Amino acid sequence: MKMVWLNAGRRDWGQYPGRCLPWALLICLGALCGCADKPASPAAAVTAPPAPVREPASGPKPGGEAVNPPETAGFTAPLTGLPVKEEIRQRPVMVMVENSPQARPQSGLDQADLVYEILAEGDITRFAAVFQSQSPGTIGPVRDGLDALIVHAGWSQDAMNLIADRNLAHFDEVYGDGKYYWRSSDRNMPHNLYTSIAKIREGAVNKKFRSDWNGPLLHFLKPGQLPAAGSAAAKISIPYLNGYNVSYEYNGDKGVYKRFMNGKPHTDSLSGKQLEAANLLIVETEHRVVDSAGRREVDVYGPGQGWLAQAGTVRSITWERKEGIIRAYASGKELPLLPGRTWVQVVPAGTKPMFE
Repeated sequence: MKMVWLNAGRRDWGQYPGRCLPWALLICLGALCGCADKPASPAAAVTAPPAPVREPASGPKPGGEAVNPPETAGFTAPLTGLPVKEEIRQRPVMVMVENSPQARPQSGLDQADLVYEILAEGDITRFAAVFQSQSPGTIGPVRDGLDALIVHAGWSQDAMNLIADRNLAHFDEVYGDGKYYWRSSDRNMPHNLYTSIAKIREGAVNKKFRSDWNGPLLHFLKPGQLPAAGSAAAKISIPYLNGYNVSYEYNGDKGVYKRFMNGKPHTDSLSGKQLEAANLLIVETEHRVVDSAGRREVDVYGPGQGWLAQAGTVRSITWERKEGIIRAYASGKELPLLPGRTWVQVVPAGTKPMFE
């Protein structure tokens, strides 16, 4: 399966046989998105409506306090395996979050259940952050992209045609859904667009989108269980392009990997917390630049080679996307995750992560 960015220029999708889709669409077209919500307007698949004239909000307007379920032993969150008070049945929300230098530090990534990081156009990455068990009051900066309830700002005609063709539930800040976003005055456009889970849930009700979720299950180790032994990986470095370097350091006291950007702690702008993951999945996949802006096709279906880091160790794995989620396998069997957040680093084939 190949993907290109939502904001890719006009292209003939017929030249990509079989499984060729925009990459953000690809992640959410599986079980994360589920089935269609309502019939798409034929016009929506052909032409773009004129952009509304709208004054940016003055100053930051946080979407309220995060609403996070208390942790108990009653149920577990489907995408983290962590205990929650009540069974979670709401559809997850995938928000595309910018990662240019002007967008850092971001807001809300510390509360995402699952985060994909992948090269966008040029030499920057973006995050596809999946929220289900927690509901942060501020998420962003938001850029072009999609979710399980699709949240994005702008689009190409090809991507919008796909959204309409598949009847996907979506919110587009540029064309008509501005009330579900706000702009902060402390950053320059376009790096100041934010949303919240509460606003997206409100919008889903107003737009009569399906709210229940019949998504896939992830497999987790039981409390106290440890993953199979691997090589030592207390420090992990992942080079992308032009000196853009992601690294992680294992914190044995908390049992998580702490994230760094170019050698500095990668923190949330509101909580000040350093981003962390219990599971770090690094997947090698084919990338191909498709235009002069540097937009890429990316294979996220696999199978392919990669690494899974857990509990301070790493092992080589085979990865494949099944039921809408990239999963790790060894000897043909799916490897269970540690309860907690998972970050998936999608890197070009031939990337050489360093493990210490």
